[in-house]
Amino acid sequence: MFYLKYRPKTIKEIDNLSAKVMIGKILESSTLPHAFLFVGQKGTGKTSTARILAKAVNCLNNKFSSNPSNDSQSYEPCNKCANCKSIGLSSFTDVIEMDAASNRGIEEIKNLIRETSFLPMSGGFRVFIIDEAHMITNEGFNALLKTLEEPPESAIFILATTNLEKLPKTIVSRCLKINFGKANTTDIYSMLKRIAKIENIDFSDDLLRLIASHSENSFRDGAKILEEVTFQKIKSVEEVERFLGIRGRNDLIEIIEKKDLKKTLSWIEDFSQNGGDFKSLIEDILNQLHSQLLIKNDVIKNEDNQTTLNLNEISLLMKLLIEAYQNLRNTPIDSLPVEIALIEFYNKIEGKKL
Repeated sequence: MFYLKYRPKTIKEIDNLSAKVMIGKILESSTLPHAFLFVGQKGTGKTSTARILAKAVNCLNNKFSSNPSNDSQSYEPCNKCANCKSIGLSSFTDVIEMDAASNRGIEEIKNLIRETSFLPMSGGFRVFIIDEAHMITNEGFNALLKTLEEPPESAIFILATTNLEKLPKTIVSRCLKINFGKANTTDIYSMLKRIAKIENIDFSDDLLRLIASHSENSFRDGAKILEEVTFQKIKSVEEVERFLGIRGRNDLIEIIEKKDLKKTLSWIEDFSQNGGDFKSLIEDILNQLHSQLLIKNDVIKNEDNQTTLNLNEISLLMKLLIEAYQNLRNTPIDSLPVEIALIEFYNKIEGKKL
């Protein structure tokens, strides 16, 4: 699978630009933090980066090597030495990974803490990677806190979470936080470009950007869509739009501008019959309307692409579509929340009641 095959293996290959820069600066410095907190939604590269960091500090051929004959000043893992290869295969005794979603209690944390008392066997540091750290129980966090306050010199903790709010402030304050945020479209596009080049996939930049913009802000999802599109032997932007259940957002906005309910509902019915994805549709329209909101308030300039909807209409439509988006998860008919939203929109701007 592309998202596994092309996981970054070095700091340079990390797709999340802001995280890459920050990790690089930390590894360049003379001292290392002993507790990291990686924060970001799924598919943004937290676990991959944690493993790269574990390789970097245990590599036998870079600046962290204890070999007196090694004079490298690079912090990049070589991916060739025994330690790097072993970490890549998840068989390195000095890197311990724990999924807190299934190992969240005090006994599991105590067992992990006991491991910190052992010196590294093969590398320079014992690295403890705790994924979904927000799932740890309060008792578990209390047991972990003292170790984070006074960690052994040879131990590095990397806590990864998608939900920072659920971590106690005492834990957060003991860690160096690195925000992975959401994967932005530019970074996802760069990753897709890299994969396409290696795989000799001849896709246009527009097609790759389309995939990037519909990847749910996730590197993992972007790689999966690219792989699916490749397997389907899809070559054109139009085919990708159909595959993803997208139909030009501007088409619907232009119809909405004409305030013709029959044409609007016919468009939605056609979109539904062709397998359209209403979640993506609402996201696309909201993005477009948000841009129009900024244009009409002179925050951004774009005189060639202005809607005829006024500010009140744009605000109302955005509010109704946000409600429709929230209702998607409970509807028995996918098209229904959007249809209700637009019917309500037309009736309100015409001063009618439903």
